[in-house]
Amino acid sequence: MTTLYYISVKSILYDDINTSRYITIMMEIVNDWSFMLLGLMQVANIVCYAFFTTYDAESDASSSETTNTINHYYPFYQDVHVMILIGFGFLMTFMHKYFFSSVGYNFLLTAITIQQSILINGFFHCLFSGHWAKINMNIESLITGDFAAGAVLISFGAVLGKASLSQLIVMVPFELIFYSVNESLGVFKMLAVDMGGSMYVHTFGAYFGLTVSYMISNKDKIKNVKDNFGSSRNSDMFAMIGTLFLWIFWPSFNGALAVGNSQHRVVINTVLSLTNSCLSAFITSKLLHGKFSMVDIQNASLAGGVAIGSSADLVIGPYAALTIGSISGVISVCGYKYISPFLERKIGLHDTCGVHNLHGIPGLIGGTVGAISASLASDTVYGDNITEIFAAREYRTAVEQGGYQFAALIISVSMAICGGAITGKICNMFQDTISYGYDSNEWCEEESEHEVEHKEDEKEMINIEKVNNTL
Repeated sequence: MTTLYYISVKSILYDDINTSRYITIMMEIVNDWSFMLLGLMQVANIVCYAFFTTYDAESDASSSETTNTINHYYPFYQDVHVMILIGFGFLMTFMHKYFFSSVGYNFLLTAITIQQSILINGFFHCLFSGHWAKINMNIESLITGDFAAGAVLISFGAVLGKASLSQLIVMVPFELIFYSVNESLGVFKMLAVDMGGSMYVHTFGAYFGLTVSYMISNKDKIKNVKDNFGSSRNSDMFAMIGTLFLWIFWPSFNGALAVGNSQHRVVINTVLSLTNSCLSAFITSKLLHGKFSMVDIQNASLAGGVAIGSSADLVIGPYAALTIGSISGVISVCGYKYISPFLERKIGLHDTCGVHNLHGIPGLIGGTVGAISASLASDTVYGDNITEIFAAREYRTAVEQGGYQFAALIISVSMAICGGAITGKICNMFQDTISYGYDSNEWCEEESEHEVEHKEDEKEMINIEKVNNTL
């Protein structure tokens, strides 16, 4: 009789525990806004694409126009896509307790951004150009979607491990609004050229993300789980894979939409700048640490690609490209060593991936160099091709164009900080992440047979103890 009573009590407790666990999981799902937000976004995107987009002439089945631009653009599009998904995704896996979310959320945010940026950017292009029409879908619109994804993922790097999925999903459309306004202002109103995105992508994405990070981060929470933001040998190796993919394909990112001989200059200048930022990263890292730091090599080696962006298509000379790469590599390493710790200590600004040092400061260098290069761009060097690079040179002097370039840089920083502050305030209305830098509660993990048996044994012992206490 006692045995039967023991078994019945045990089974009831097991059922209660399983039911309680199921109810807890369901309540977490209901309280998690991310599911509702993703569903609403899908419906809204489908409706908007149905009414506001159309195939362009080359894609339209009823059109006989076949200029085959896809043969020119698609290889560059593939390269940029690899950068966004593999490069950015794996670069963020340095956090040894945030592997799945680093790559997984990178994938999800990229998909969301590509869809929404085509709509939002298309709307503001129509608004600022004064010409209203349906958004043409072509290979170029997909490339610009990847550029927007680059800005969003840079911001993601600043809040990595601190923002919940709900907050990240909310951040994307708001960032794209400010991103599109800033880019449309620069392109249509100021006629400022930024071929490689030093200003419109890197600088904007960095300072937007840093501001959001400042707004949503819990300083005490970060201090308590400082180890979660660290790396291991394995995680650093995965991050290095991302670095190598970015380093290889960066010339395509800078030159995807360039044409003619400008595209040749973009590739040459970007490769030269990247090589010297790599060299200076190794040298400076050794000087400052006494050994090579993987953080420096993973990030500062890429700074040359950011810094050369605004002037990549200009006739700056190979020596200038090398100089830009060298300076950006040194400053980027110094940023990781001195600037990031200083900002966190003084104002509590926590920058998970160090986007300020890889994208923010090199982006400022790139925008400034672009302004200087534009000021020195003479008709004798470019001839009649000068208006193909700077359309406003039909009525502006070189110095005036340089002034507009620099003004576009200042506006990009200002727009990013203001937009980031507003977005961060809105993100705080949504559920915060449970544990900073730790994502095991967010993902299903395959466990070995030994681990499963061990956990089952532990649960069995706990439940038996509960039954005994009840008896």
